[in-house]
Amino acid sequence: MAEERAEQVNVNQLRPEVRKPVESLVGKLRADVGEAVQSLCVVGSALTDDFDPKRSDINTVLVVTRRSHDLLQLLAGYGAKMGKMKLRAPLLMTPEYIRQSLDVFGVEFLDFQLNHAVVYGSDPFAELTFRKEDVRLQCERQLKAALINLRQGYIRALGKGKLVGELLLRCVGELAVVLRAMLWLTDQQRSRQALPTLQKAAEVFDFKADAISQLAEMKVRHSRPAAEQVEMLFENVYQVIDHLAGKVDQLQVK
Repeated sequence: MAEERAEQVNVNQLRPEVRKPVESLVGKLRADVGEAVQSLCVVGSALTDDFDPKRSDINTVLVVTRRSHDLLQLLAGYGAKMGKMKLRAPLLMTPEYIRQSLDVFGVEFLDFQLNHAVVYGSDPFAELTFRKEDVRLQCERQLKAALINLRQGYIRALGKGKLVGELLLRCVGELAVVLRAMLWLTDQQRSRQALPTLQKAAEVFDFKADAISQLAEMKVRHSRPAAEQVEMLFENVYQVIDHLAGKVDQLQVK
């Protein structure tokens, strides 16, 4: 059994439904991994009003001193129990990986920095800094990739409403993270929640948020668009993302 550090576990900052699962995960990590654990943070919707205790998963980031195959096997062994508690597999990182990835995953790390709660160890995100040109380029790449994914996804789905609806819900979930990064690029205030993010981005980047907001509300409620809505929603979402790709391409950042 690995040696434990005398560090406090702080789950009081979490909503009540999340505390017990996270505390259980920390306890297992402290017992099994010990000093190799540098920090565990909760990220994502578990920290916002977008969280649904019955349906939403709990996302975490685990930072360790070094990655090993033994550690992966250990975490894989936690899988069944974590799944029952709605804990998704932790994003596993090392400090070196974080430092070397700021230029390629700035969008994601910006989101972690905005919306995370440290429950054990040191804060891995608080002191991170980002180059705006790196973030701008990643936003452009992700938006243009989203257009390709929408086109290919529609063809693969054979235009079937249910599958296209699921494609749109995934796309809108990923879009909120990119929009927060674009707001950061333009020095705007960012919300941790999806709908306020969409509304602010629509104002700043001049697009109609109706279709995106409608899908974002469905995602929060874990519902799906009706078959008769799908074609219109698809075209509206595609047009918005195409518009945003043009906007971010024109952004002048320093």
